[in-house]
Amino acid sequence: MGWEQHERAVTELRAQLAAVPRGEPVRLAKRSSNLFRPREGTGRPGLDVSALDSVIEVDPVRRVAQVQGMCTYEHLVEATLPHGLMPFVVPQLKTITLGGAVTGLGIESSSFRNGLPHESVREMDILTGTGEILTATADNEHAELFRTFPNSYGSLGYSVRLEIDLDPIKPYVHLRHLRFGELSELTARMDELLRTRELDGQAVDFLDGVVFSATESYLIVGTWAEHAPYTSDYTGQQIFYRSIQERAEDYLTAHDYIWRWDTDWFWCSRAFYVQNPKVRRLVPKRYLRSDVYGKIIRFENRHGWFAKRDARKGNLPRERVVQDVEIPIERTTDFLEWFLDNVPIEPIWLCPLAVRDHDNGDQPWPLYPLRVGEQYVNVGFWSTVEIPQGGSDGDTNKEIERVVEELGGHKSLYSDAYYDEATFWSLYGGETYQQIKKTYDPDGRLPDLYAKAVGRR
Repeated sequence: MGWEQHERAVTELRAQLAAVPRGEPVRLAKRSSNLFRPREGTGRPGLDVSALDSVIEVDPVRRVAQVQGMCTYEHLVEATLPHGLMPFVVPQLKTITLGGAVTGLGIESSSFRNGLPHESVREMDILTGTGEILTATADNEHAELFRTFPNSYGSLGYSVRLEIDLDPIKPYVHLRHLRFGELSELTARMDELLRTRELDGQAVDFLDGVVFSATESYLIVGTWAEHAPYTSDYTGQQIFYRSIQERAEDYLTAHDYIWRWDTDWFWCSRAFYVQNPKVRRLVPKRYLRSDVYGKIIRFENRHGWFAKRDARKGNLPRERVVQDVEIPIERTTDFLEWFLDNVPIEPIWLCPLAVRDHDNGDQPWPLYPLRVGEQYVNVGFWSTVEIPQGGSDGDTNKEIERVVEELGGHKSLYSDAYYDEATFWSLYGGETYQQIKKTYDPDGRLPDLYAKAVGRR
């Protein structure tokens, strides 16, 4: 898409917003979503942003891309890889949008060195609740909006254009899988790798891990490579997360490394039986994608067919526990041990991250106040648990929230949240958020962050 087409799309979006009667809430109409919290309808169609889903321009000399807010990472990577470049952080699922990863939170195995997606944004054009398009940067008159936009989930506006830095790549990634029998050994080795940034003389360019049980866990160490003796393919019959247990090292193309988790939605495709070899052979590769599984989940959320079937069988109802939490690395073993003792969900994904150095104090992003200089580990777990007799839906999630806060961590807001309002604002920007909200959405046309994350608007 060229600049003229982009400007026409932005003008059309502003006209749509102007047509929404005053006092009525505003939302986007999106064909897909990577959020896992249900949302109440407004009774009106949302803003059509389908014309804002492209890359405008890639500048391989400056290593910069101009990208529309609804552009998926799948399309963004398609535009940058031919130039030998990729975004600094590419979240694991193909249909996550750049705007969604910035206004929410995205993470990947490069986050220990590159931070979160919003930290490689140079500037962004934001459609605010007043209907204005404002260009925000770290040092212009809208710098406070720029700093507060991450983790605001569309409650302060919608990004229509983002200028982002790009990272040079090599053709292949060499993977080494390190096995551990004790969780404390895994976190200690992770800490060492984060400090030294090398393994056996090779650079650590990517780092994440998987916990299969208290006695079997792995770190996956990735290193850029110019050449590969072979490459594996996990887009068809082979399953990536199982390969971690089966082989000590591996090679993937840069493209396949970026999307290694998408084919089986990490391991969540188990719920759809497509990890059964007999079933998998019958499924076309084009359907082995996270967005296909997501559509099935959203259908179930609307109709509850599987829940009704389980009820007829006399099975206990189930609570959705789909969360990513950030825990200080020195408390990660404590959290994992507590989780494995209390929440029957395995495997668990681990991904270290750190805020990149900034000149805006020790907590440069006020709505998700991770501290500069501190190493965190993202812990991801995505499944359901039984609700015992006498229990309530939400009990497990509430207990997870309590333990995460107790350990000095934070929880992403893309899924269910149960905080009371006072606790929520103490964790997610409180007074700073309210000041920015009054400035850029004085009439409250966009639901505030608490209403969206907890009130489900």
